[in-house]
Amino acid sequence: MPKAAGSATAELAVDARGATLDAGLLLLRVVPFGILTVHGAQKLFGVFGGKGLEGTAAGFSRMGYEPALFFAVLGGGAEFAGGLLLLLGLFTPLAAAMALGVMINAAAAVVGKGLDAAGHPIVLGVLAAVLAITGPGRYALDQGRPWNRTTRAVALASIGVGVLSAVAALLAKG
Repeated sequence: MPKAAGSATAELAVDARGATLDAGLLLLRVVPFGILTVHGAQKLFGVFGGKGLEGTAAGFSRMGYEPALFFAVLGGGAEFAGGLLLLLGLFTPLAAAMALGVMINAAAAVVGKGLDAAGHPIVLGVLAAVLAITGPGRYALDQGRPWNRTTRAVALASIGVGVLSAVAALLAKG
């Protein structure tokens, strides 16, 4: 009998650890990627004090991204859609790739201004990569879906797509 009681206690400990981990992943998704979604909405729609697409395109042009409107839609769209999907825990590998790619470009755009400017996109890019590796957790819209696969290959593909898309945008910038 004591062995069965010990096993039940061990199972409860594992379940509690899993619930704690899932709650942590939920928090990791909602707060930073909620903020990223707002930043994307500012760029695309001019809400929350943002400049809107026209102002964003002007900023992209000043940074050397041409055609500026294309890159403004791409950057703002990746922030908005990638952030929203990560917040919801939906299509997590794709969303992580989107967020990582745009954050690499954001960090590259401000790297000369020091860590105060580059720190935010670096942290968000790393968090996107973490979610590509761990998956979104139990409290996500991906949960139970056939595409919800957290494997090494999916994580590497997600991170690879994010890095390659960032490199492509940086090379296109010239």
